[in-house]
Amino acid sequence: MGKNIVILSGSPRKNATTDRLVAAFVEGAESQGHAVSCFRVADMKIGGCKACRHCFEEQGVCVQQDDMSSILQELRKADVLVFASPIYYFSVSAQLKLAIDRTYALLKEGMPIKRAALLATCGDEAEAAAGAVSTFRLICKYMNWEEAGIIIAPGLYNPNDIEGREELEQAKKLGQNIVWS
Repeated sequence: MGKNIVILSGSPRKNATTDRLVAAFVEGAESQGHAVSCFRVADMKIGGCKACRHCFEEQGVCVQQDDMSSILQELRKADVLVFASPIYYFSVSAQLKLAIDRTYALLKEGMPIKRAALLATCGDEAEAAAGAVSTFRLICKYMNWEEAGIIIAPGLYNPNDIEGREELEQAKKLGQNIVWS
């Protein structure tokens, strides 16, 4: 039986390297019968967390009425969560960070997520993603999620630079194997 996978993709550039890495992952996951919901958070209206704790008093309902509500709805039934982002100043994009912070609304009630993965692209060396990797690992530890995989695709300066790269095949295989039997 297929699992529910949610992808939060933080790239503001459509059809560029991060989107292509995500597409390879989705192809692999869907080939195994998994349901994939992909949110391009850079295209959505998502405000920063106000730390008002309204969500803790109202069963995970955020006081802000924006596009994050559809993401929270999908996270409530997700088995797997994938963060995808270009690396900007050694971490994930601001657009993705906003969405990550807003998952705070579900902390009290919890999420069914058991596994998580990180897909990242960068123009620099893979070491430039160290901040994003560290943040991802700390989130997994805090949430008690199993780390399913990390794929970093470095040296990508133009949207087409990812074509033919091994990271695309790695992302497809990760999608195929992201869940347990």
